[in-house]
This record gives sequence, structure tokens and C-alpha cells, in this order.
Amino acid sequence: MFTGIIEAVGEISQLRNNGNDIRLTVQCPHLDMSDVALGDSIATNGVCLTVVEYGDTYYCADVSQETIKYTGFSDYSAGAKVNLEKAMLPTSRFGGHIVSGHVDGVGHISRIVDQQDYIEVWVHMPESIRHYIAHKGSITVDGVSLTVNDVTEDEFMLWLIPHTLEKTIISTYKVGTRVNLEVDVIARYLERLMQGGRSANDVQPKSDISMTFLAENGYLNRK
Repeated sequence: MFTGIIEAVGEISQLRNNGNDIRLTVQCPHLDMSDVALGDSIATNGVCLTVVEYGDTYYCADVSQETIKYTGFSDYSAGAKVNLEKAMLPTSRFGGHIVSGHVDGVGHISRIVDQQDYIEVWVHMPESIRHYIAHKGSITVDGVSLTVNDVTEDEFMLWLIPHTLEKTIISTYKVGTRVNLEVDVIARYLERLMQGGRSANDVQPKSDISMTFLAENGYLNRK
């Protein structure tokens, strides 16, 4: 489990074909590796990877074809910067939100607007996860815990302060950059409970709850 609070920025130094998997080597001189052991998890751009080899300033992990297919790893090459976070300890401060390191979809940056004291970043989201994303809810973007400040039919907007830009790779984003997205795990479990044990592929019953109903009852801030 992770919190979405990035500890360091690393750099992919090697991607080596390892049969069915890719052996990834990440250089991480600014990440404290003193308490890392084989088998530990490190979120790498929001993807939970298992450490199979490590040293004082690097670690290696095997990335499956499944992970490559469903994340932004298909775009990565040697030299790419990545956000890093070690799995949280029971005694850690919970500064972000519950992050599992399991990517739900890949979006892309659609707009970047400079607002002087912060920047406004709009992310185009895949249709499969749109119903999970809510105004003022939590979203994980490349492993960073962020708050959704606005949401439309196919985009959501983030306000990013200088500290976040300095401590993550978000400052490198350009329009078109693909990003790993993980929705709030609580939303996924609530959906499952509401399905009553039915498969997500089953036909869903119609709901009497509408956006108008939610707004009238104080669940949405209407502009």
C-alpha cells in the first residue's frame, strides 16, 4: 500500500528483455534504500513493482507484458524520469490517500494553463474510469496523490503548486504526455457492493440517482 506522496524522482537506466518480461533498472540516488529488501514494493510512476535486485542507488524489477500493455510503460525508454515511493509502514504519516499501485487506465495531458501561483493541468481520461472520478475526490496520476478540482464528461482538472512540480516529474509534462491513472480504491469497492456480487460485465440496473438529484441534495457543487 502507498499514499501517493512521492519520496524521490528516479531515472530508468536500462530496459532489458527478460523472456516474457522486461527487467527494469531504476537509478534512485535520492531514495533511501537502507531499509529496502528483496521482494519489497516500490511504486514507480504509480505502478507497484517488486524489487528483485538492488544496491545503494538503484533497484531492478521485472515488468510483465500485462503491465506494459495497461500502463504507460510502453512509452518508457532509458533516460525517462519516474516518480518513486516505497510501500508505507504502519507508523508512517498518511499524507495522501489509499493507493494500491494498480493502474486503472492511461490518460493523457490535454491542457496546461499557467495561473501564476500554480498551474492548471487538464487530463483526458479513458471512458472506462470516468464514473469513478468526482469533483474534490482523490486521483493518482503517475503515483502522485492529487485532488480533482473540476471534472467534465471526458477530462478532469488539477491545481498543481510549485512544491508538487519541484518534487515530481509533473513539471516535465506536455500536452499529449500519457499518464498512469489509479482511481480511489473506495469508489471501486462501493461499486462492487452496489452490484450485489454481480460481475462487472453483467447488465447494470438503472438507477434513480441523477446528477440533478445529487446537486439538489448537496452532493455536488454546481457552478
